[in-house]
This record gives sequence, C-alpha cells and structure tokens, in this order.
Amino acid sequence: MAVTDEAIEKIKEMIVSGALRPGDRLPKESELAAGLGLSRNSLREAVRALSLIRILDVRQGDGTYVTSLDPQLLLEAMSFVVDFHRDDTVLEFLAVRRILEPAATAMAAARLGEAELDELSAQLDALGSHPSVEELVASDLEFHRRIVRGSGNSVLCSLLDGLSGPTTRARVWRGLTQEDAVSRTLHEHRAILAALRDRDAEAARSWATVHIASVEQWLRSTL
Repeated sequence: MAVTDEAIEKIKEMIVSGALRPGDRLPKESELAAGLGLSRNSLREAVRALSLIRILDVRQGDGTYVTSLDPQLLLEAMSFVVDFHRDDTVLEFLAVRRILEPAATAMAAARLGEAELDELSAQLDALGSHPSVEELVASDLEFHRRIVRGSGNSVLCSLLDGLSGPTTRARVWRGLTQEDAVSRTLHEHRAILAALRDRDAEAARSWATVHIASVEQWLRSTL
C-alpha cells in the first residue's frame, strides 16, 4: 500500500505542477513507470485508485487521460461515500447543510434573473397546496438545487448536491409524521422566494436557515 501511495503522490504532483493538464493523455505505462521510478504494478494500482475518484479516465484500447477535473466530477466520489452514511450521522449532514445552504441562498439573491425566479414560482404553483409527501420532497430537492445553482459557485453546488441525499429520508419521514410539515415547508419556500425577489440576501439567508433548522429540530426530537 505504501508503494501505491507513493505512485499516487507522484502522479498527483505531475497534475498539480502542470506537467499533466486536464484532458492530457498519460505516457505509455512502461515509460511513465520508468520516468517516475515506479514498478508497473504500483503504477497500475495508482491509476486504478485515481480513476475511482475521477482524477483519471481509463479508456479501454485508447489510453489513460486526466479528466476535466471539474468540481462536480471530482465531488462525485464524495457523493458515493456519503451514500454509506449511518442513520445516526444524519444530524451531522443537516448541520453542514445548515451552514452552507443559507450562504448559497444569500449569494443567489444577487444573481438569479427574473426568468429563473419565475421558474421557481411556477414550480411552487404547480405543486399546489396539498401535495403528497413524496411530491413535496422531490420539489424541495429541485427548488433548493436551482437556488444553489444560482449562487454561481460550482463547488458549493456540487457539495450541497452530494449532501442532500442522506437527509431525504428524514424529510420524507418528517412529512409523514409531523402534522404541519407540508404547510410549513410550502410557507418557508414562498418566504425564501419572496426574499430572492426582493434581492434581500440576509432575509434569504435567514429563511433558508429556518427551513433547514426546522427539519433538524424535528429530527432531534425523535432521536
């Protein structure tokens, strides 16, 4: 494992230094191993590990390439790991979301165009006043995804997209067991949208915090 770690570090250094750039094809295995002072086996293991976390793209019959290194692509690995969360860590995921998402919502207040705000409004209108829990949760995910995308920060967007999965079941369960969960969620969505229309970043931040904290508070009361 130590030899493989060394191989990973050497390839990483080539990318960080600019010797290998996004989209570049790696030299032939024998040449790269010799150039880095590695065995071909350790090099293969390093390439396999780096391909799993989307740093490298192994194309059968074509060669191995550095990926685009786009944040969304790289953070897919985090999303994969997040899927293995335990139920007792959901509160921790919600806490991280409560830190990041209100900030993204505040950023979006200055960036979302009128057409995008109209689309958010249309989405809420289409949901109606008495949606099923499943419809509400699906709409909730898309509503916040659009707003976060409007922040203009692709890293933040990818992080929050990866964090949303573990909290989905908690939101569904809350909708099924808390009497006013549906009406509260609809009210909070409307309040967030109103703040965005007013270009009031702090109000948007506050309502987003209230929205996430209400799920967090409910979950704490059930544990």
